[in-house]
Amino acid sequence: MATSTDYSQFTGEYTIDPSHTQIGFVARHAMVTKVRGAFNEFSGSAHLDGDDPTKSSVELEIKVASIDTRNADRDEHLRSNDFLKIDEFPTITFRSTEVKVTGDGTFDLTGDLTIRGVTRPVTVPFTFEGQAVDPFGNTRLGFEGSTTINRKDFGVTWNATLETGGVLVGEKVTLEFEVSAIQK
Repeated sequence: MATSTDYSQFTGEYTIDPSHTQIGFVARHAMVTKVRGAFNEFSGSAHLDGDDPTKSSVELEIKVASIDTRNADRDEHLRSNDFLKIDEFPTITFRSTEVKVTGDGTFDLTGDLTIRGVTRPVTVPFTFEGQAVDPFGNTRLGFEGSTTINRKDFGVTWNATLETGGVLVGEKVTLEFEVSAIQK
């Protein structure tokens, strides 16, 4: 599909800015509501090829200990062997394997997501939100995307049956990315 955005000006190496990036998730709780959370510590880099975006790549590493759902007891349970097994698997990683332009300012980023030692391919549809030069002279690019995974595919299987039927934790987890990348 042809696009009208000229990406050639964005070619280069980028670092994900953790203070202006949100890596979040949403999961169903008790069949009636959703719990939102985020990871507060992560690092990532990207190589952007503006002339041929399909040659671009991204790497991301998330520190599982930084999980934050605004509830200390729940966060501790999520770090435990019931869920993310932090002692054995302290990081979640993503390494891109393919970039596909899907429209003007949209693309699919496919890669290997590793959670709890299990690696599976995932595709995240992203939207290019724009470019700006900040007051410090840094060129920043913004991207937003989300995708839904099944946590059981990654060995995260713990649950509890509810008295009224159903389960405490939904299987589907939506991953949400709001990314600010700074050109090196």
